[in-house]
Amino acid sequence: MNHHKLTAFTIGHSNHAAEWFLGLLRNHRIEELVDVRSMPYSRFYPQFNQKRLRASLEKAAVGYDFMGVELGGRPADPSCYDNDGRVQYDRLGATDAFKAGIRRVIRRAADRRIAMMCSEKEPLHCHRTLLIAQVLAQNGLGVNHILASDDFEDHVAAMDRLLDKFRLPRHGDMFGFREQQIAEAVKRQARQVAYAGGPPRTTRRRQS
Repeated sequence: MNHHKLTAFTIGHSNHAAEWFLGLLRNHRIEELVDVRSMPYSRFYPQFNQKRLRASLEKAAVGYDFMGVELGGRPADPSCYDNDGRVQYDRLGATDAFKAGIRRVIRRAADRRIAMMCSEKEPLHCHRTLLIAQVLAQNGLGVNHILASDDFEDHVAAMDRLLDKFRLPRHGDMFGFREQQIAEAVKRQARQVAYAGGPPRTTRRRQS
């Protein structure tokens, strides 16, 4: 199936006030928020705890879909971690749960204008970009990252920034294509930003 006409967005809630965050969604005409946090709450920013967030979105006529089990960056599956307790995105992306989550996102994107939300302000610091958006792009979807400034950055430009960070060629070289360079850049970035606390002992589903 060709998904080249579909587009999905990502967004980080960061430390935004609830009103500003809802404004970002409104300005980019988001109809449904897909929560890809493994733990749908924030210790320091309670406006993004699941119950309060869902209520705010309902008032703004924005749907809410929790997919932290399938697409969260802190999976419960121990096989997704290395010996140091750091998440390995290639292992996470190969799980049946993650693949099912991606299929669900593609179906939702075909029906509604969706944004996948995690906590990080900077797209390149989050698995929503380094893993989820990468897989969606490989499936032919266009992906745009909503920025805190209310602008957006398309995924191609985000990957260009990542390649520049590690001084890798944007268009590949005689030894590798662009996709291979991006895979290497993502691997290096994941060593710096992927969750490194090991699999959770218990699962907390929501907090008011």
